[in-house]
Amino acid sequence: MTTMTSPERESPLLAADGLTVHRAADGALVLPPTDLRAESGQVVVITGPSGAGKTTLLHALLDTLPAGLRRSAGTVRWQGTLLKKGRSARKWRRIRCGLLGQDPGAALHPLWRVGRLIGEDLVGDRDARAARVAEQLDLLGLPPEILSRRAGELSGGQAQRVALARALVADPALLVLDEPTSAMDPATAALVRRAVAARRGSPGRCVVLVTHDERLFGELADVTVRVAPAVVPRAPLEAGRPGPGVLPTRSHADPGDPLAASSPLVEDGSHTQAPSVAERAERQRARRVTAAPRQTMALSARGLLLTTPDGAVLLEDCDLDLPAGSATAVVGTSGVGKTTLLHALVGRRPAAAGTLLLHGTPLPAATRHRGRDQLRAVQLAGQSAVDELNPAQRVGRAVARPLTVLHGLDRAAALAEAQAVLAAVGLPPGIAARRPHMLSGGQRQRAVLARALAARPDVLLLDEPTASLDPDTARSVLDLLDRRRETGTAILAVTHDPAVAARADEVLALRDGHLLAIPPDSLGPPVPSAHLPAAPARPSTERTEPPVVR
Repeated sequence: MTTMTSPERESPLLAADGLTVHRAADGALVLPPTDLRAESGQVVVITGPSGAGKTTLLHALLDTLPAGLRRSAGTVRWQGTLLKKGRSARKWRRIRCGLLGQDPGAALHPLWRVGRLIGEDLVGDRDARAARVAEQLDLLGLPPEILSRRAGELSGGQAQRVALARALVADPALLVLDEPTSAMDPATAALVRRAVAARRGSPGRCVVLVTHDERLFGELADVTVRVAPAVVPRAPLEAGRPGPGVLPTRSHADPGDPLAASSPLVEDGSHTQAPSVAERAERQRARRVTAAPRQTMALSARGLLLTTPDGAVLLEDCDLDLPAGSATAVVGTSGVGKTTLLHALVGRRPAAAGTLLLHGTPLPAATRHRGRDQLRAVQLAGQSAVDELNPAQRVGRAVARPLTVLHGLDRAAALAEAQAVLAAVGLPPGIAARRPHMLSGGQRQRAVLARALAARPDVLLLDEPTASLDPDTARSVLDLLDRRRETGTAILAVTHDPAVAARADEVLALRDGHLLAIPPDSLGPPVPSAHLPAAPARPSTERTEPPVVR
């Protein structure tokens, strides 16, 4: 049961008691009994490792649990009034709540332009509505010309800010934010922190947010709710069966398959035999020494020209080389074209001009013109797991598909290997039988990575690979990718995470239409702690001390 470290206050604005969530199919506990209090003017921050149930807690609060989950116990009160599930909760959400979900693109109508998306719920005359929308654009650093674009024409960070503007524009009494800065560069994330801070202390208003962003946490948290994963007993391993994160040895496996050497990962992000900081630094130095003379290019681009749908230039006359076994990080502000570059390399959205070379051989620009081995060789783990994963397909089948289509494995062998790859990225066995909507954001992100790894690519393209992960889980995933590099896989990662940039051999900034080399430490130091630190101690004159959920 949840325990609160701060004294109870009378008549909180939002009060949840004993919220408990189970899976409907098998009765498994997803969210243990959890309490939450938000006083007027407070910011409540929900933290915990990936997959612990943070997003599930938000859905339980709002009565928006997806199919397959049920709130089995607990109550929610708003200003002391009990909110009943169903019609009463829907009416309350419509009138009182603004919501930014973890997958903002999924909440934006694909055919509506940004101006309509943001101003949909506003009332009043046209000029007043337009002024309110313009105010939100300015607050979140979005250019006025974005109003005419549709959701599919936005970068991940832009879509996230548009969805946040949509949540803020009507000045809701309760603002609920799920990872509001995950796809943003530091400067843009600072704008979001400013927008949230502006609501702090507002009478009759409160904010509930989930985050792994230690700055958002440290600067804004009045109340802290820590969610720990539900404890699920592990079945004993069968004789000869590999443990979590260790791929079985297969007679049909590629010799030296890097995943076969994966050290065990577990769902809470810890792993055994993890390399120390010194060991990782030594590996990185060794790679830099040996990579230079070899210079076997896995993927090269020459004279790339990337444009927006309306013809604006994002990147021009770009030459890019990815040596085998190298790691390259690409950074830049939201909307400059980083994801467009990845899509051009993988063939989803071919460049307006330029050529690609795979191991020195011309590579067709579009996926429809690439052969099976070329498709296998270049894989992308995209930023939006909602777009990457078929919502009707179970996760195990999604990860197994590259093994059947690209490697010719039969169904049983492909599913068995898919289970092993999922374990290698730190996901428990039960994940394979679930559909994407039953997973947390961090779990979906790792499932997308597992699908790309299952293809056994020569070039792995990653779009914000740690955006939805807590620091411990991110570190484990980065260790896995380092081991993959040791067998020759080239990695190109778009990121805003200093921890990802710190692992790279080269960091490139996409700026003013060009890729420019910058120092690896330009993004600042990686997060040093295992999880978000405790909220800073506040003087007794502050509104509250941070409570802790155990």
